[in-house]
Amino acid sequence: MDHSLSQYKIFYTVALYKNISRAAQELYISQPAISKSIRRLEDALGVPLFFRNSRGVRLTEEGQVLFEYVQKAFEALDLGEEKLKNFQSLGMGHLRIGASTTLSKYLLLPALRKFVKDYPHIRISIQCQSSAYTQKLLEEGKIDVGLMGVPSGDFPLDFHPFGNVQDIFVASPLYLENLSLRENTGQAVSSFFSCGTLMLLDHTNLSRQHIEQYLTRHQLHAGNLLEITTMDLLIEFAKIGLGIACVIKEFVADELKQGTLKELPMPSPVPKRQIGLSYGNLPRALTPSKFLSYFSISS
Repeated sequence: MDHSLSQYKIFYTVALYKNISRAAQELYISQPAISKSIRRLEDALGVPLFFRNSRGVRLTEEGQVLFEYVQKAFEALDLGEEKLKNFQSLGMGHLRIGASTTLSKYLLLPALRKFVKDYPHIRISIQCQSSAYTQKLLEEGKIDVGLMGVPSGDFPLDFHPFGNVQDIFVASPLYLENLSLRENTGQAVSSFFSCGTLMLLDHTNLSRQHIEQYLTRHQLHAGNLLEITTMDLLIEFAKIGLGIACVIKEFVADELKQGTLKELPMPSPVPKRQIGLSYGNLPRALTPSKFLSYFSISS
């Protein structure tokens, strides 16, 4: 564009009102300044833009062609300003979230159910990956917020915890009864582990390291180890009597209450883990504290 936006704004306003005096009032500048600007634009473009008469002005054929394009340009600018206002007042934007399948089901889904009612204009995309991969996406700036445990490594991530989770070992009552009868294990936890099947999340899950450290510290060794990719499957496999599963207590509260799963008494509780949100960039209308307020862990 070879000419200033202000020149086109003056041209556009004069063309709208078909009167220089009215345009001067609208733009809060003098009539001579408007006339001078129009003449400069006409001289630069090499064509007359207005016919002038005692009642006002009207566009020439060349002026009408220019006006159609200038009108579209200013309408686009108005639309852009309106969208910026909506970003602040309505909470519009794009929120990219990363979380494991388990955390998505038990924590993210309940939070989003409330969140979308308050921010219906925010576009949301979700990447369901392991917590380790979620952290990688955050570090690369490919997501805005990660639902995860405490970040590991040296990369600085802003982490806001909202609760703790407790890992426990569970099995169906029938599985424990049959194992006790078959192997004559009694009620010793070490016997259950050495004679039974222990089901854990695979090594891509950060919580697996946490559990491995606990098992090593208490010298608990699995006679048969079964690795599962998701906690949902761990829970379901435990319910049908496939083995002993390490799960998050808060996520099997109903099963424990109903008696479909039984918690094994361990030498000591597995240390609790913090769960929270790590942030990259958020839409302007959404602060970390606002988004965090939608999350809670209930047992």
